[in-house]
Amino acid sequence: MADFSDYLPYAAALVIAIPFLVLLRQFVYTYINLKNQEIKLLSVKSNSENKTHSYERMTLFLERIKPSNLVQKFDKDLAVHEFVFLTERTINEEFEYNASQQLYLTKNSWQNIVNSKNAVIDLLHKTYESLNNNPNLNDYKTIFIMNYMNDNDYIGATIEDLRREILIIA
Repeated sequence: MADFSDYLPYAAALVIAIPFLVLLRQFVYTYINLKNQEIKLLSVKSNSENKTHSYERMTLFLERIKPSNLVQKFDKDLAVHEFVFLTERTINEEFEYNASQQLYLTKNSWQNIVNSKNAVIDLLHKTYESLNNNPNLNDYKTIFIMNYMNDNDYIGATIEDLRREILIIA
């Protein structure tokens, strides 16, 4: 049988190695936790940037569908029904292009944007239907803007809601 003193160097190495391995394990565990927290923080920051970008894009969309900006589009020689058709198509195309932004907006904000878009399109058609004597395009545009101004500023209210929400997020 071997003498106990033959195993003494191994025992000393083991006594020194065990605390070192425990500390190394603790260091690696802490390092992994810190990296996971960093990844989560970067993810939250990236998500916040996506939300901010979405609010900016939808605010731009709302600004573009304001009647005062819509009347400046297209050729001045168009017939009124052509202007209504092209304006409605432009609004719907831009809305569809921005539809993915609803992922980053609150349900209430998205609903307000949809309602604003639909209200502008309804106003386009109601103004056209109210002028059954086929006015020229300039008269139609003037009445269209006046009808919007006499109604609630639903686009301005929606933009203000978006502004309040982005302050909460940021």
